Amino acid sequence: MTTLYILYSPQLGKYYVGTTTMTIEDRLSRHLHSHGGYTSQAKDWDCIFTMVYEDKTEALKQEKTIKKRGIRRYLEDIGFENSL
Repeated sequence: MTTLYILYSPQLGKYYVGTTTMTIEDRLSRHLHSHGGYTSQAKDWDCIFTMVYEDKTEALKQEKTIKKRGIRRYLEDIGFENSL
């Protein structure tokens, strides 16, 4: 199983979308503590959305779709309200 997740940083006011086969808790911990990429810009990332896929290919396809559409716009389209 593969989990698609969306993170939000109140400090930056930005979103991040990714996929993982790890638990969300373990993946978020890596983003917060031992990551040198985009999410290293802030240490206040919260996981605000997850969706589990049986097929990794489908999860990656959805991640790409969300990135093309824009994460904020995607969340608005599905009626998701970020209460952070």
